Amino acid sequence: MQSIYKVAWSDEAHSGFAEILNYLENRFTEREVKKFVKAFDDQINRIISNPITFRTSKKSKTIRVALVAKLTSIYYTFNEESIYLVAIRDNRESPI
Repeated sequence: MQSIYKVAWSDEAHSGFAEILNYLENRFTEREVKKFVKAFDDQINRIISNPITFRTSKKSKTIRVALVAKLTSIYYTFNEESIYLVAIRDNRESPI
């Protein structure tokens, strides 16, 4: 039976996602922004379906990393009940 996880966002994850969306909205078309949001949602659903699928961070074995787009990653942790989005980051930044 598939587990159902609650998804919680850290303040850093919220601000990172907002910064990336703002960047995309100012430099790309609405179509590209929607494409990114769909890719993000799809990746969140993959994490919920099987959180151990993605690799661990090079700096912390308790944090996992899921690539959303070439330059964007989701950093998260999880337990039996929930998935905690630690950060949404541009991959050109220092990794977590």
